[in-house]
Amino acid sequence: MPPLDQMRQDYSRAGLSEQDVDRDPVVQFQRWFAQATGKVPMEGEQSASSADTALPDWFEANAMTLSTTDSAGHVTSRIVLLKGIAEGRFLFFTNYESAKGRQMAANPRVSLCFFWPHLQRQVRIEGTVDRVSRDESQRYYHSRPRESQLGAHVSRQSAKIESREEMIRQMDQLARQYPEGETIPLPEHWGGYAVAPTFFEFWQGRPSRLHDRIAYQSQPDGSWTIQRLAP
Repeated sequence: MPPLDQMRQDYSRAGLSEQDVDRDPVVQFQRWFAQATGKVPMEGEQSASSADTALPDWFEANAMTLSTTDSAGHVTSRIVLLKGIAEGRFLFFTNYESAKGRQMAANPRVSLCFFWPHLQRQVRIEGTVDRVSRDESQRYYHSRPRESQLGAHVSRQSAKIESREEMIRQMDQLARQYPEGETIPLPEHWGGYAVAPTFFEFWQGRPSRLHDRIAYQSQPDGSWTIQRLAP
């Protein structure tokens, strides 16, 4: 293994120009996301390459880094899963009482970041976050596996706990309370968030570290400006 300061990859998979991208950044994101999952080929390719179609089972193209801040400006980042795009907003679900839930309540400005190394691509999104309706949270919650629904009740996310054994005991108790086939209610402390984007950056790795960066900035009239950024 090379020394840490010598670890690097040369990026030469594709390029990105202003003429390549859609005028709507959400459409552009959906295009890249489909390519990240191997469902469609990259631009200039006749079919999805073996690198795209043979993605490992553990790979989650919808994994994104969510960065939040508290009222004092302390930044926290973690991975969450994108669970939908509705009316141009990016949806995810979590515990309202978690560290990120408390930070988003204090400061609704957030950042999302997707990294797809097999395509040598990154997408960065900035915007404001708000809770989705309880009906929308209900629909997603009841689409989850039964164990995940039970887990949302048991986990006091980010809180200190005595032991894993105590958490498992509570899980078993709750499973007996709601036997197989019985509806598990949505916890009051759990639900969805929607990020309304105001900025996108599409990053394509290029040779010699002269990467392509195309940025979209929202405008008051609802349109987007598109600009190339220096790498």
